[in-house]
Amino acid sequence: MDWTDAISQARERISPHILNTPLYSSPYLSKKNEGQVWLKLESEQYTGSFKARGALNKILKLSAEEKAPGLITASTGNHAQGFARALSISGDKGTIFLPKNAAPAKVEALRHYEVQLEFYGEACLETELHAKAIAEKEGRVWVSPYNDPDIIAGQGTIASEITEALPKVDVVLACIGGGGLMSGLSSWFKTHSPKTKLIGCLPENSPEMYLSVEKGEVVIIDEPQDTLSDGSAGGLESESITFDICRQNVDEYILVSEDQIASAITFMVTKHHKIIEGAAGVAIASFMKDAKRFKGLNVVIVVCGSNISTEKLREILNEAS
Repeated sequence: MDWTDAISQARERISPHILNTPLYSSPYLSKKNEGQVWLKLESEQYTGSFKARGALNKILKLSAEEKAPGLITASTGNHAQGFARALSISGDKGTIFLPKNAAPAKVEALRHYEVQLEFYGEACLETELHAKAIAEKEGRVWVSPYNDPDIIAGQGTIASEITEALPKVDVVLACIGGGGLMSGLSSWFKTHSPKTKLIGCLPENSPEMYLSVEKGEVVIIDEPQDTLSDGSAGGLESESITFDICRQNVDEYILVSEDQIASAITFMVTKHHKIIEGAAGVAIASFMKDAKRFKGLNVVIVVCGSNISTEKLREILNEAS
């Protein structure tokens, strides 16, 4: 697949409706590696997450005939919000399936859109597979959170913005869940900046993509542990195209603890006065875990979202004080 063409077309398609998010220089993190660290603030994106990009690209690319029966997706929240916002832009109808334990703050945000909500299962992957089966049974288009070239191309527009703004990028760090974000980022960088090192960042409590690449096949954790990185938790489909893309393109993986994620969230609040969610904290924590290994390099950290509940944020900050 020609990812350059797909991502370029996606950027043209969605640019009237999304933000070219700030690429913010962090003097605090730059001091740690004696180089230059940039934060790509997708936390400032519409819906508070990079997911606004992929869902919009997918839905705007569909024909009126394809969309007529209504669209279906499943998500813990961020993709769902991107999907709901995309429907409000295109004027189409759809249904979102969520796990019964989806974060209340994210569910509440969805209720502000004219979209049908259905709850099923306790695990993200269980909900996803159920929703996908419903879509197939009813002849409706399934909008995957990650396992779709159009979703991946939409997320890849982030990389296009980065290379347009920075002439030289040595390292990119981003959180990996199902792999849609990293698949989009890496597919662009491997063509336009092949010397850039792509590092996938995961919570120790939910490292499905890392375990899958290590084993050479998709690994599903039967009893996943809780993680602050709820936006990346839940694993991936056994036939997901993101597995092969990440296996081929991602140069390295870093795993971080829950305490390290919490520290990264606290760091962003206290130093940069920015609210970020757990998945974004994973990427920042991965850099902070051993910043000296990136000595003198130009590093971009994708801050993927800001959707964290007030209660959870308060709890993290109180424990840090």
